[in-house]
Amino acid sequence: MSPPDFEQFAAAKRAAGFDEVLAREWPPLTVLDEHTHDFALQALLVRGEMWLSVAGRTRHLRPGDAFELAHGEPHAERYGAEGACYWVARRAADK
Repeated sequence: MSPPDFEQFAAAKRAAGFDEVLAREWPPLTVLDEHTHDFALQALLVRGEMWLSVAGRTRHLRPGDAFELAHGEPHAERYGAEGACYWVARRAADK
């Protein structure tokens, strides 16, 4: 099975009740210290690599890897030497 294109990803996530779907580009070697969001999210890494740290565990993500975060879940992010891009679907906290 081939990976979805952005339009397929977006349509599936909107059908699943997500409010917003977008592509996020990150510059090389970006580091985001622990933070939270006021939305839940599901994402698919499509280019580059990243390290996602949640609850004391760090995952090394590569293209094709998916991840999700609950509303308000503390996490940190670090991006590789080539930067990264992921497609992300967001659901507002009140949904």
